[in-house]
This record gives sequence, structure tokens and C-alpha cells, in this order.
Amino acid sequence: MNPVHRTFSRRARLATGGAVLTAVALSGFGAVSANASAPAATSAPAAPASVPARATTTSTHLTIDAATKAARAALDAAEKENQRVTVAVVDRNGNTIVTLRGDGAGPQSYESAERKAFTAAAWNAPTSQLAERLQQAPNLKDIPGTLFLAGGVPVTAGKAPIAGIGVAGAPSGALDEKFAQAGADVVAG
Repeated sequence: MNPVHRTFSRRARLATGGAVLTAVALSGFGAVSANASAPAATSAPAAPASVPARATTTSTHLTIDAATKAARAALDAAEKENQRVTVAVVDRNGNTIVTLRGDGAGPQSYESAERKAFTAAAWNAPTSQLAERLQQAPNLKDIPGTLFLAGGVPVTAGKAPIAGIGVAGAPSGALDEKFAQAGADVVAG
């Protein structure tokens, strides 16, 4: 047994340990209390950073109204031909602005329409043209979020893509793309 333990009784060791724990706890509380009650250092509010114009860009986006009109026009064009489709309009970054799922459209059409719209916006080309490019570069299909099937068209402003419209659910990609173009035409109108 340790010689120190022999000279102190068990009760004395417990009392000493308790006193040490109390002292440590109170010293921590005192430090926290002192910090909490100390007056805050006053400093002037930070001025907003002014960024030069050459360090920024401006981008153009479809309004929700324009995106809704485009989607509605595409869906109406499909319904006139008794086609059950889903229409998606995405912004330049692929974020969905609006999606309209027509009555009776298949469950797969929702995701397909969004991916076609994203692909058209990302590549600034109709997806039917991009599907043809797969013959020369088959790895294009491995890019996440894309779908290289006809049915997506870009929407541009000053030749730059600002959105994409995708349609899925018709029996052919050519029909999907025809309906998507009807939506794009309304926005360009």
C-alpha cells in the first residue's frame, strides 16, 4: 500500500478529494462569471466590403411567371395531341423552377423531364442533338443528372442559356421535344 494512504484514513482521503473537486469547480465558475460580467470591448461595426465590378458577374433568370407559362404551353401542346407527359423547367444551374405532371403521365416521366431540361440548359443545345453526340463520346452519358434523350430544349437570352425545358412521357423523343419547343417559343415570343 502507498505510504501516503497509510497515514490518512479513508474518511480523510474522501474529504480531501471532495475539497479539491470543489475548489476546481469554483475556480472554473469564477472564471466564467468573471468573463460573463466583464464589459464587452467596444469596436466600430465592420464596414461592408466593396467589391470591384470586375470581380462580379450578372446572370439572367426566368421569372416564375415565364417558367409557368412555358410549362403550361408545353403541357397544352401535348394535351392537344392526347399525350400524357410531364414538363419541367429548370434554371441555368439545373434547379427546378416549375414542374407540371399531366393527368395520366407515367411515374418515370417526372425525373426524366427534369433531367432532360437540365441537360439542355447545361449544354445549351436540344437533347436530340446531344443524343447524337453520344456516338462520338459515349462517356457523356455518365455525367450526373443528365439524360441524353430527345425532349429537352434550352432557353437562351443573348445566346447564353438561362433555363431548360424538358418533356417526358410521349411515345417518342421527337414528340417530347416538339412539346418542349412549344414552351420555349412562348417565352421567346
